[in-house]
Formats: sequence, structure tokens, C-alpha cells
Amino acid sequence: MLVILGIVVTMGMVFGGFISHGGNMGVIIGALPTEAMVIGGAAIGSFITGNGGAIMKKAGSGLGKVVKGPAWKKDDYKDVLCLLFMISKLIKTKGVIALEAHIENPHESKIFNHVGRVKDDHHITDFICDYFRMTTMNFDDPHQMEDVMLKDLEKHHHEESEGAHALSVVGDAFPALGIVAALLGVINTMSSIDQPVEILGALIAGALVGTFLGILISYTVAAPIAGRLQQIVDEEGHIYGVMKDFIIAHLHGSAPQIASEIARKAVPHDFQPTFYELDEVLQEIPNDVFA
Repeated sequence: MLVILGIVVTMGMVFGGFISHGGNMGVIIGALPTEAMVIGGAAIGSFITGNGGAIMKKAGSGLGKVVKGPAWKKDDYKDVLCLLFMISKLIKTKGVIALEAHIENPHESKIFNHVGRVKDDHHITDFICDYFRMTTMNFDDPHQMEDVMLKDLEKHHHEESEGAHALSVVGDAFPALGIVAALLGVINTMSSIDQPVEILGALIAGALVGTFLGILISYTVAAPIAGRLQQIVDEEGHIYGVMKDFIIAHLHGSAPQIASEIARKAVPHDFQPTFYELDEVLQEIPNDVFA
């Protein structure tokens, strides 16, 4: 919701300052429909031209993320650590064969169903199941596994960033699109050069509104939204790094408690549970989930 507050504050200060200096909002309001049509229509058209359907979908869903903020909170990181702890403990106590039923059908697994909403995210569930499944196929060299994970995470991050990049590109184009709208206004003005000064002045003022809108939208709306979306993508990607560190520690032979602590250190500071908070969660795990 902070993005909405930021836009309201920006527009209030900009137009409030304009009015306080004696500016006539009637000129801007009068020119707004046609200038917005030119600038907005050109922006949407160029966005469609320059991007595929999948990227446009990511950009559209990304706008929702900007309003809601990052998906993962402190409790979600605790749930992921708890989930990985249970998997590692199951392997240590009963062997990798006991894990197969859980990773092949996670939605019916007592281990996966013990945690909160992270189990409903197919990216997280697939990541955990895929890499623990590889350990059941004797692909358990931690160094090779880490290389594969890093490449996988790099690909995932690149794909998740495509929407933010697309919005950034169209945001950078707004000043130029504003100039296009202004030039059309100048053309319109020059075709009416025989009109009185009052009419020519209004036409020129309307043309300048296009340049003003293009710059305003670019630097106070489009660019901040694209930048915030990239921040969210980066923040949401941390949870995969946490899972990677746990799995690698597990493959190095660390006990589940030690692997949990190593992974906890990778949690971003704002969401990082304390040692005692995580320990309390792990102590509350019922024994029947390992049955």
C-alpha cells in the first residue's frame, strides 16, 4: 500500500505547488484526455510490441506484488526451516527410502502439511522435492549439487525479473513519448497560426502538458514501480538461498539442527528468527509426522 501513498503524496505536492504559484489547472485538465491518450496509448502499444505474452503476464502480476509487498514474512522463513529440518531428520533416522513417499506426493505428506502456506507455493515445493529426489538417485556430492542449484537459482531469478525489466523499459520511454505528444501539439498550433494570441497560447500550453506528463509519469510513477518490483523479486529470492544452504549443509553431513542454524544465518535480517525462536518451533514438531 505504500506505493499508493507515495503516488498520492507526489501528485499532491506537484500539483499543489503548481496551484500555489497561481497555476491554472484548467489548462492541464483540458489537455489531459488527448495527451494521456497519445502518451498512454503509445506506451501500451510499445509494451505489447516489445514483449511476449508470458512477460506481459509477469509484469501485470508484478503490479499486484508492488501493492501487496513481498510474499514471504518471518513466519514463512521459520516454516521453510522447519520443513527442511523434518526432511533431514527423516533421512538421518529412517534413510532416503522413507523420504520418497513425501517428495512424490507432497500435498498428502504429513511433513509438508505440518507447515504453513509455503507448501502451497509450487516453486518452493518443487525446489525442495527435486533436489532431495536427486539425493535418492545417489547425486549427493555437495559441490556438484551446489553448482546445479546456483545455475537453477540464477535462471529462476532472471525469469522472475523479466516483468520488472519490461516495466523499466517502458518507464524510460515516457519522457520521449511526452515529447511526441508535445510535438503533435506544436504541429496543431502551427496549423492555427492565424488565430488570436489567446488561442495560440492555450494551444502551446496544452502541447507542453504532454512533455510535463511524460517526465512526471516516468520519474515519479513508472520508474519507482519498476524499481520496487525488482526489489520484491530480489527479496522473495532469498528464501531459495536459505533452502540451498540447508540442503548443501545436509549433504555435507551436518545434523539437522546444525543445517537449520546454517540456513537461518542466510535469512534476511528483517525476517530472521532468533536461535531460540527457531528452536521453539522445532521442538513443537510432533513425532507422528515422521511415521
